[in-house]
Amino acid sequence: MTSAALPSKSLRAASVCLVVAVLILIIAVLGMTIGAVTLSVGQVLDGIAGGKSAFIVMQYRAPRVIVSILAGASLGIAGTFLQGALRNPLASPDVVGITKWAGLGAFLAGLFTPPAWAVWAIPSGVIAGAVAGALVLLAIGRSFGGGIAALALVGVALGMLAQALMQYVMVLVPTRADQSMVWLAGSVYGSTMTDVVALSLWLIACLPFVLIATIRLDAGGFGDDTLTSLGISPGLLRGGLIVVSVLLCAGSVAAVGSMGFLGLLSPHAARLLVGPRARHMVPVSALIGALTLSAADMIGRLVALPNEIPAGIVAAVIGGPYLIFLLIKEAGRP
Repeated sequence: MTSAALPSKSLRAASVCLVVAVLILIIAVLGMTIGAVTLSVGQVLDGIAGGKSAFIVMQYRAPRVIVSILAGASLGIAGTFLQGALRNPLASPDVVGITKWAGLGAFLAGLFTPPAWAVWAIPSGVIAGAVAGALVLLAIGRSFGGGIAALALVGVALGMLAQALMQYVMVLVPTRADQSMVWLAGSVYGSTMTDVVALSLWLIACLPFVLIATIRLDAGGFGDDTLTSLGISPGLLRGGLIVVSVLLCAGSVAAVGSMGFLGLLSPHAARLLVGPRARHMVPVSALIGALTLSAADMIGRLVALPNEIPAGIVAAVIGGPYLIFLLIKEAGRP
């Protein structure tokens, strides 16, 4: 690659980031107009500035939009790291089971702890479930040689197991099944400023690890033999990327539930727009994830007024066909 090509690619990445950021801003403002009381764009902007609509906008509408942006960005980055770790374009936190194990942990914590404990019990359950799923994934994958294909296949199997366990518990405790199903579908409904602060603090704590993982991500594209010859431990590199992905997933699942396909869509879209270089791809993946989740939430509220469809279902409607397209594309490769 020539030296002139580097500034050109950086300029393209900056341009894409700016365009996507503007789209996020537009979706955010439009999203805050929708609700039991419909507001105009002018009223939303006035509310943000502290006007008459400030209570509705800042206490109810803005937290929902901000959480969708933060969680979407987190899932987008998590998917990028996971695809880099497994060198598999079909890998994402939900496909390999990390999101489902985080959801299982939250589901069990919500079912078997008193409602008064939910504020800390569910986030703790999410983290415990995500970490447990990742540890089992790495342990079983290593027993099969630690190869990329082994990790991917074990992750899919573990995700199916977590889903089956959730369904079994729902049968045992049907009184809580309806509430749990809404959360497991993925939704930003009922988000508050407390959720915004909690998710923001979690992502800030993860930021140093995200920066380190971004620096190392490009090396993940090399084969294990090449990494070893360069003095890099393949297991340590890929394990580190998976751990950072788990941390990001845990924060997002605690805030919005088990949101599928964002970690699959965002890295692919970013790769198409700015190429595979990590320093360009990671921020674009974050912005596309934020845009996708905030748009999915807005669409879910628009198409079923006065009711709403959880954003996770809207994302699945988009992501399901895209996954099939990727499977067909991969199968067609020599």
